[in-house]
Amino acid sequence: MNDDKEKLLAIEAIQKKLLGKKLSYPEIYAVMDQISHEKLSDVLTTYFVASSFKEGYTPQELFYFTKAMVETGNKLQFKGLVADKHSVGGIAGTRTTMIIVPIIAAAGFKIPKISSRAITTPAGTADVMEAIATVEFTPRQIEKIVNEVGGCIAWNGKLGIAPADDIIIRVEEPLSFESFDKIIISVMAKKIAAGTTHLVLDIPIGKTAKIHRFSEGEEVARKFENLARHFDIKVVCDVNETLEPAGRGIGPILEVRDVLYVLEQKTDRPLRLEAKSLRLAGKLLDLCYKDRKNPPAGGGEDEARKILESGEALKKFQEIVKAQGGESKITSDSLTLAKNKFDYRSPKSGKIKDINNHNLNTVAKILGAPNDKKAGIYLLKKLDHSVVKNEPIFTLYSEDKYLLREAEATLKNLPIFKIE
Repeated sequence: MNDDKEKLLAIEAIQKKLLGKKLSYPEIYAVMDQISHEKLSDVLTTYFVASSFKEGYTPQELFYFTKAMVETGNKLQFKGLVADKHSVGGIAGTRTTMIIVPIIAAAGFKIPKISSRAITTPAGTADVMEAIATVEFTPRQIEKIVNEVGGCIAWNGKLGIAPADDIIIRVEEPLSFESFDKIIISVMAKKIAAGTTHLVLDIPIGKTAKIHRFSEGEEVARKFENLARHFDIKVVCDVNETLEPAGRGIGPILEVRDVLYVLEQKTDRPLRLEAKSLRLAGKLLDLCYKDRKNPPAGGGEDEARKILESGEALKKFQEIVKAQGGESKITSDSLTLAKNKFDYRSPKSGKIKDINNHNLNTVAKILGAPNDKKAGIYLLKKLDHSVVKNEPIFTLYSEDKYLLREAEATLKNLPIFKIE
């Protein structure tokens, strides 16, 4: 099909979808191919994204869109079992991926983690990793890194894997939303293109998460499982209530510090971040061990804990950072925070009853995250903690003193904590 005919077919397909009609594979392929080669305007791409937000896709369309998104991009080539982890996201400061990847790699499994930049939060995994290492590579470079050290944490943008997805993310970002079906297609297309065979999916539920109700989360999990079967990927979904960040740092360098606190087993490490990372790593290891001869006697989570507590995970993380051009001996003490900061003090005594994750995200973005890698918020208190009037409860960081002042002023209208 020549380019003019394909573009016309893509436009007609978008019109059909806006009217609620089902699309065929040739129509869907035309849309994905045109988007991936940036031959559709942002306006037409936005119409396409909007067309699926309310009604979603049929199971057949989900399969077609995922297949087309894979086929219009590059693929990674690995031999044997390839593990991966993904979070539906929406909750800032929960950087489990950067703990899970070195645990799985230290256990002897390949785990090429191809991540996105921020969509609804102040930092995506790629933004966080970029604070300490290079994240832009070619497919062949990724294969070399993973074959040498067992894992990587890289950005998809330069890999050409499911390229249509990154363009769609670009038009979604200003409104900070993704439809559930778009999330499913985005995740599965990248996993298939990366050669994933075993996958753990984190599906957080909460009133300020992307998914608000358990019934919705379970439906998303079912769709993931059905789609994974079509592509011969073994998947386990972890649907969990998430009311606040598992870590304390919000923003790239602050989230790196949380990760290193856990890997270094610091006494003041964020324990909820550690617990969630171990649970997800354990589920992924259990899935992988089913296809390995002579697995460890204990369960996957026990093995993950041993790898973490022994220091193997930290060593593997440092190997991955070095392989990606970062400092091989990176530690939490070697990180440099932003030069400007502001301690926000509690306006009254009481207990923290609620955390508004939307406001948390907004304020962190005002501070400059993720482009300013040192910008963000460090939570000194969390849900159900008691606070005393004038006690510091979180700290704002920014390299720009004017953005720091703007964020400080914004807190009057967008409070992060509800204290009673």
